[in-house]
Amino acid sequence: MSNSPSNAQVKVRKHFSSSYLLWVRADQPRHTGMDYWKGPHSEIASATPSLEEYRQIHLAEVNPGLWPATPGVETNIPLDRKIDGVAELTFQSLLSPLRARKQAQLLFKDEVNVFRRTLLYAGLPNSSRWYEVAEPGDKAGTRALIYLRRKDGVGAGDFRRLINSELAPALAATGVLKELRTQTFLPWSEKLWDTPNVAHDNPADQRFQASLILGFTDAQERAGFFHGREIESLSNTLAPLTSAIHAYDVSAVLTYVKDGRILTHYQQ
Repeated sequence: MSNSPSNAQVKVRKHFSSSYLLWVRADQPRHTGMDYWKGPHSEIASATPSLEEYRQIHLAEVNPGLWPATPGVETNIPLDRKIDGVAELTFQSLLSPLRARKQAQLLFKDEVNVFRRTLLYAGLPNSSRWYEVAEPGDKAGTRALIYLRRKDGVGAGDFRRLINSELAPALAATGVLKELRTQTFLPWSEKLWDTPNVAHDNPADQRFQASLILGFTDAQERAGFFHGREIESLSNTLAPLTSAIHAYDVSAVLTYVKDGRILTHYQQ
């Protein structure tokens, strides 16, 4: 029997990460904001001390939702809350955010130049998990980014167990993924990232409690996954505890800091 990730124990690396959900300004062409984020704003973010990794996840402009219709679950992404991109920051230690306060002030001031709304989703140390599902040298050619919202009355601990003990192992066992990352979030608070002159509205019924990044060889394989039999089993696993599954088409993932080192040119 092959020792592939689909039938062997998948190694998991635990990290301390935060995600910044971003909406570019609407008073200029979308590509203008996305290019500014990719260029000048990335230089400020990359200089943040004690980063293990900094990635920008650029989402396709047209994004109705990749997850198939599931009874009792919102899978269509509402147009008025559709995200343009996500900044994914992984820290070297628990003290890293404290060391980054000075650089964070520069990011505070620059956000208004590019974004109309930003939301910070933070997790505890080790709540960000990267699963070694790919063979050495394999890279994801395309990805999906998924945000999950738990149903009213479902406890935070039960939802974390759903993601970490049921969903992630089931995804890893499919054998088709080239990347699998999960995050579970602390309760959202505007005070954590209250940048001036930028919106931070996040009604309680619109908040998320977890995210997934799924990497595939190519778009055809990704389409096969979202239209295949396994997705029905995954939906059945999620539906009892989940009220929304927003699966985004990712247009690009750009890495600016990797293994604690600022890259001369971003990597895709």
